[in-house]
Amino acid sequence: MDIRVQEAAFDYGAECARFADGRSGIGAVVTFCGVVRNDGGSLQAMEIEHYPGMTERALRQIAEEAGKRWALADCLIIHRYGRLTPGERIMMVATASAHRADAFAAADFLMDYLKSRAPFWKKESTADGSEWVAAKSADEAALARWSRRA
Repeated sequence: MDIRVQEAAFDYGAECARFADGRSGIGAVVTFCGVVRNDGGSLQAMEIEHYPGMTERALRQIAEEAGKRWALADCLIIHRYGRLTPGERIMMVATASAHRADAFAAADFLMDYLKSRAPFWKKESTADGSEWVAAKSADEAALARWSRRA
């Protein structure tokens, strides 16, 4: 299990290759990369804050939970903080398992958690000013489906 909270950009292709290479006991690797989205075309930057130590512990706990729910060989979570601009990579999840169903489900679970519960705070800046990003009901609904699957 590799959990990284970092300010620096990451190379998605290199991370995918590093995660998958040399694994002969698995049948599936699933990856996802989140990118800073500019829906309305006015986003200048997103500032992401976190509490060092607390954030890594929370991400490790959810990765361990994924490992209890599905037969994972390994997982990787990378999440950036600091100032990011539209189009930059913000996070990455990778899961490895003997079977694709477990790898997909675990990756989906981790992404839902990261979107709605991981201890990151996001502030969007536009030409009109800055405001903190509030939780979205769709993200909460996506996360809620996992509580029904223990």
